[in-house]
This record gives sequence, structure tokens and C-alpha cells, in this order.
Amino acid sequence: MTDSPVRVLLVDDQPLVRSGLRVIMADHPDLEVVGEASTGAEAVQLVGEVCPDVVVMDIRMPGMDGIEATRLITAGPTATRVLVLTTFDEDDHVYGALRAGASGFMVKDMALDDILTGVRVVAAGDALIAPGVTRRLIAEFAGRTEAAPVHSPRLVEGITEREREVLTLIGRGRSNTEIAEDLFITVATAKSHVSRLLTKLGARDRVQLVITAYETGLVTLPG
Repeated sequence: MTDSPVRVLLVDDQPLVRSGLRVIMADHPDLEVVGEASTGAEAVQLVGEVCPDVVVMDIRMPGMDGIEATRLITAGPTATRVLVLTTFDEDDHVYGALRAGASGFMVKDMALDDILTGVRVVAAGDALIAPGVTRRLIAEFAGRTEAAPVHSPRLVEGITEREREVLTLIGRGRSNTEIAEDLFITVATAKSHVSRLLTKLGARDRVQLVITAYETGLVTLPG
């Protein structure tokens, strides 16, 4: 008996992008494209109809954009997760998409294998926010109104000092392995701290922990 394939909804206003991803995914039996949409509104409607595991979401689209669509999808009754796939250098709304509930983001010029891996990672319940991408994201949005941290320390009042250290490192884009090295603990212990933080802070995934670290002032924007 084999596991069911990851059900994917492709959302992009460029037919060539959707077609390319569909063709590539067709060669991978663990991935199944169950629908396509060219606008955010279509995406929200299709999620309710086909219940995909992952939505691969563009940001800039006519009508409802990917940020609003992400917010509606993640707030809805399904367990669908959103992976933003965008042209990062031209798109200044990725931070907003993460705040809206996306489980991560990738850029369109990345290797196709990396994009497929990203879909699998998000489908498995993890968040895709690589250290290098985190630093690039924060640098891009430093000083922008929509990215300005609100600095609400009360959001992390219930965590221990060690968990505060771990949250700070997560906000700096450190992986579990790097956190373990920095704090001289095992990787298993680092993972346990991350799991407790997710529970205590009511965070859906690692992306939300990164955002919390900035919004509470544990990590500050550069510049």
C-alpha cells in the first residue's frame, strides 16, 4: 500500500508557469495537480471544491491577489497549506503573505527540484524558510511600514529563558542543527524546544515563529 500523492493546486496568472509546473509534477507520482487558477478568487473557490493539500500561490494577479487569497484559505475550514512561489526581486509583498498564513515561499528562478521539494516539505506540515532566504527577506522589508515590528513582549511572556534563546535564533534564520550548535544542545533537544514554542505561542509553523521573533523585538530589523 502506498501513501496518497500530495494534492496540489497551482495558482498563477501566467499559463506558461502553471503548465510548466503541471508537466514537471506529472513525472512525480507522489504529486498530483488537482486544479489550476489564474486569480486569487478562483483559488479560494477551488480550494473549497477540490481540497488540495498545498496551494502553490503567486502574489501578483488581477483582482484578488495572492496575499488576500492566502489569508482566506488559511482561515478557512480546510487544512490546505500555502506555498508562495513568486519573483522575489520584483515582489515586495512576500512578508505580507507570510503574515497572512503562508507556510513558506520560494522564488521562480529556483531549481525545479527545489520547488518540488518545497511542496513536499509544506505538505508534510513543516515550513519552508531557509536561513539565507530569511535574511534576504528581512533585508528586503527593513524599514517598510507593513513589516515594522509592533514589539509586543507580552506575546512571549509564557516561554522560558531557553525557549526565548531558541526563538531568537529561529528569528535569525538558524536551522535546528545550527541552534543545537549555538546552544551546545542536541538536535533532538532543539527540535523539542521548537515544538514547545509552536504549542505555547499558538504558531502554525516555523514561519510564524520567525515573524513573532521580529514582532516582539527579540530580533530587530537591520538598518
